[in-house]
Amino acid sequence: MLRILRKPFGYEPILTKEDIKGPAKKKTERARNWKSVLHRIWLLVDEQRALLITVLALVFVSSVLALLGPILVGNILDNNIIKGEFTNLGSKIGWLIAVYIGLSTALYLQNYWMVGIAQQTVYRLRTSLFAHLQKLPVTFFDKRQHGELMSRMTNDIENVSQTLNTSFIQVFSSVLTLVGTTAVMLYLSPLLTLLTMSIIPLMFIAMRWITRRTSKLFKEQQIAVGELNGMIEETISGQRIVKAFSQEARVMEEFREKSDRLRRTGFWALTYSGFIPKVMNTLNNASFAIVAGVGGLLALRGDGAVTVGTIVIFTELARQFTRPLNDLANQFNTVLSALAGAERVFGIMDEPIEKDDATEYEDMLLKGDVEFRDVSFGYAVETDGYTIENVSFHVKAGETAAFVGATGAGKTTIMQLLARFYEINKGEILIDGIPIHKLPRKTLRSQTAFVLQDPFLFEATVFENIRYGKLDATDDEVIAAAKKANAHNFIEKLDEGYDTVLTADGEEISQGQKQLLSIARALVADPVLLLLDEATSSIDTVTELEIQEALDRLMEGRTSFVIAHRLNTVRKANTVHVMEQGQLIESGNQEELIEQQGVFYNMLRESEI
Repeated sequence: MLRILRKPFGYEPILTKEDIKGPAKKKTERARNWKSVLHRIWLLVDEQRALLITVLALVFVSSVLALLGPILVGNILDNNIIKGEFTNLGSKIGWLIAVYIGLSTALYLQNYWMVGIAQQTVYRLRTSLFAHLQKLPVTFFDKRQHGELMSRMTNDIENVSQTLNTSFIQVFSSVLTLVGTTAVMLYLSPLLTLLTMSIIPLMFIAMRWITRRTSKLFKEQQIAVGELNGMIEETISGQRIVKAFSQEARVMEEFREKSDRLRRTGFWALTYSGFIPKVMNTLNNASFAIVAGVGGLLALRGDGAVTVGTIVIFTELARQFTRPLNDLANQFNTVLSALAGAERVFGIMDEPIEKDDATEYEDMLLKGDVEFRDVSFGYAVETDGYTIENVSFHVKAGETAAFVGATGAGKTTIMQLLARFYEINKGEILIDGIPIHKLPRKTLRSQTAFVLQDPFLFEATVFENIRYGKLDATDDEVIAAAKKANAHNFIEKLDEGYDTVLTADGEEISQGQKQLLSIARALVADPVLLLLDEATSSIDTVTELEIQEALDRLMEGRTSFVIAHRLNTVRKANTVHVMEQGQLIESGNQEELIEQQGVFYNMLRESEI
């Protein structure tokens, strides 16, 4: 079959037959996983269960009314039209109209309420996922593409939404219709019922053959979508680097590969699933022909076992019998896609969050005394060893400590550990004499501010970007912070001043201006601990003077940790710490280090800082 489909389209299957079918153990595990997924979705519907029961009741009512309509039509044909009896025809037609009005009303209400249930459920799922993302450690995001996470947040959840909106009612309605239709057909004619059901084994064989292949393919398709989204997000974010190094051709080739993978996976998923309506329609027509032919022969016998009205009812019921089977087959693929998406969403929600914080020092106001005692840390100790090892130093409250050294020496790692983005492997970090792991992260981070080499701004007004450091800051406080940061003058020259909406990452202002805004953000936060990671390294000399003046105001009276890039920052530091290959090899003030004529002395001479 694969060979036949491959030739006219030129597609190569992304998966082998064995991949598509999967071993028995994997199928068992998948069934167990999907049972768990369905259970978790059911728990999300908890608050809507009363309304959901009402919807299911309406589905039952609509299924009964849908069966009652053909029965009334057959009764009118047999007892009124054929016999020429019209005395009670008006009332029967009135009942028929009432049945179809009731059916339409029930269908409208069940769809209306089900949309509300679905949207509320998906809202809870989306909110839970986003809240969980806020609790995950930084290490999780280090290992994941942002676009792939966005795909789970949008595409996968949207698949769940579509299934809840349409498939849930359809599946339940189809099952009820099948049961009700079978009961009525058996009552009218067991023989015609048996003929109608003769297609079920063929349907089952066809569905089993198709669904064994589509389940894995739809999951593979979701993965391919996530990888493609991740690559697109990464490329757009790094577009300047792509152009700077003339890597457009390589990026396009990578995009073609990932896009082609999605194309091939989607082709085979939709090709297999596309067989379902064709097979079902063929079997439906066969069933209709059998019922009409055999029923007609039985009616011609004239023994009353089968009447014209019975045939009319049966042909309609035969369609109603096969229609829910067809609907179930079509919805099966939608459900598979939604389950695959939900499984990926719950996969994120099952990731372990940051360890629970202690509450002992929850409302503590920090003074800013910091001490490292033989601290060792590695991002992947088992494979790469320690990034910093046996680092010890003491910074008193209100002092400024500068860290210098080559790229990769471990300077930024010290900043990351101070903010508790990562937990140390060995040793101890003390703040005001308290081990850092005993300080709640919120307590620590609410009194800490970062000014990074590459400042990040949000797509929001200047007011909102500065106020991000302290959400309850007044406009006057924001403006005062901007003035101290030397940002007020250029802000006033913007089209709408502080109400100017900046685009993502502030692309319409210069790097130096973005840095001034990040300093203003730190100033309005009024932190106790200040972490400066090469805040002036990518700034021109003229702009640096403004930024350095703003930094001096920012550091005044605060415990500051500075990754030094230029000499003037080091000169104002109380202590300078020289890092080399994860080791702290020299410490002291500038004069002491110059007198030692060691590594720092040589760095000054070579003007590397």
